Amino acid sequence: MNLALAAVSLLLAGGLPAGNARTYYVRVDGGSPVQCDGLHDAAYGAARGKAHRACAWRHPFDALPPGGKPRIAGGDTLVIGPGQYMIGYGAPGTADNKSCYAAGAWDCAAAPVPAGPSAQRPTRILGAGHDTGCAKPPQLWGTERVGSVLDLRGSSNVEVACLEITDHSDCIEFHCHGGDCRGPKSEVSACERDTPPFGPWASTGIRAADAHDVVLRDLDIHGLAHTGISAGRVRDWRIEHVRIRANGWVGWDGDIGKDDSSNSGTLRFGDVEIAWNGCGERYPAGAIFGCWAQEEGGYGDGLGTARTGGDWSFERVRVHDNTSDGIDLLYADGSGRVSVKDSQLWNNAGNQLKVHGSLAVDGSQVVGSCTAARGRGQMKDVDLCRAEGNALVVGIGKGQHARVERSDLRGAGDCVLEFGCAGADCRSGSSVAVSDSVIAALDGGVGRAPACMAWIEPDLRGGVVTFRDNRVHGLRKGNCPIGASACRGQVDVAVPLPALPQSSPR
Repeated sequence: MNLALAAVSLLLAGGLPAGNARTYYVRVDGGSPVQCDGLHDAAYGAARGKAHRACAWRHPFDALPPGGKPRIAGGDTLVIGPGQYMIGYGAPGTADNKSCYAAGAWDCAAAPVPAGPSAQRPTRILGAGHDTGCAKPPQLWGTERVGSVLDLRGSSNVEVACLEITDHSDCIEFHCHGGDCRGPKSEVSACERDTPPFGPWASTGIRAADAHDVVLRDLDIHGLAHTGISAGRVRDWRIEHVRIRANGWVGWDGDIGKDDSSNSGTLRFGDVEIAWNGCGERYPAGAIFGCWAQEEGGYGDGLGTARTGGDWSFERVRVHDNTSDGIDLLYADGSGRVSVKDSQLWNNAGNQLKVHGSLAVDGSQVVGSCTAARGRGQMKDVDLCRAEGNALVVGIGKGQHARVERSDLRGAGDCVLEFGCAGADCRSGSSVAVSDSVIAALDGGVGRAPACMAWIEPDLRGGVVTFRDNRVHGLRKGNCPIGASACRGQVDVAVPLPALPQSSPR
């Protein structure tokens, strides 16, 4: 077989050798694909008019044209230089693009990132500085109601790193307070959706589906009008050093609107912050405003899913001040396992952590200060301590196990802990154990007496649930909800709440 036929055969088989992967560059002083080949980290110089000069492209759309075929291939690397890049109608390269027109500007989004050949040979979308600490990532900002800033639908074997993803508007999609969304007396502006120009806002930061082996690293996703990350039917993702903050409806939404949004494999979150979702963010100062939740027509989860499988791992995560639940995995199908280690969840207006299935919590703070949002934006008291405000909620099924140890568990809701029965035979081969932890009531619940230690569904009693060597204080109905035989070594002593990370709006 000659070399040309061998190359064609490899291409049809799904890829070229690793040596054929290319690195492309985008710079604010780059040129169009007619002017530059994109293969050189250099400005488009003064001698204009010559095609395919050795210079960078001017915009991410040159690599991922809206509605078109990407100019990068699976396994290639795109390095985006410092500065700001508008994503949407009116950006460079959109004037002659059939997917970009005023009335349908929501479709004027970057093409999906092409899948890499393998997890070891990913397609990489990298901001300049990705390899030196990512001190000042380039900014991709959505405009004109664009549906997403970055599209990972079908984008398996991909790494995205060192980017700021946002928009340049205060508006929150569909948010209308006091009957006048745009009047001078309204704190909140609902985003213009009907008549162009729509304004400098985007609905979603990253949209993903049907994608496996994805790494998100060193990303700052904030201030979007609706959702930070929308991701369903994904497998084996790793999210590291990512902040998802102040997106108007939800931080991470796992319900992608299909019959099957379920995930699989392992979804691993490390050094991640998910905060202030369900609130708006003033542009450009970043101040938090306009918080709302379900009673006002919003949402507010930090992370929520539809029915899902997979193992979910959270290590050194900080989930706080979201206007509904912090982490909501109550729709997990029980086939996987959830682990939370060395993490802090606090000030979320609903439950801090709720899970269906096997759970391990180790060395973490789960502090149900669910009244912290009182007086913020349009929050109503009925949305404070929603779903009873129990700090940790676990649904246990047959053969499943929940273990909580070395943690600080406190609440201002009805109870600090809730253990429910998922299925008629939930006691069969199942266990719940809470040990070597603090369990205490917080002051300031919404019209309630101090929190009780735990609400335990009757079918789980009788040896399934045990408490060992915990320090308890200030709880309603005493320090053991199911009898002394299940609560050994408990000590009633006030323990000062350790300092939590800073959670005040900037």
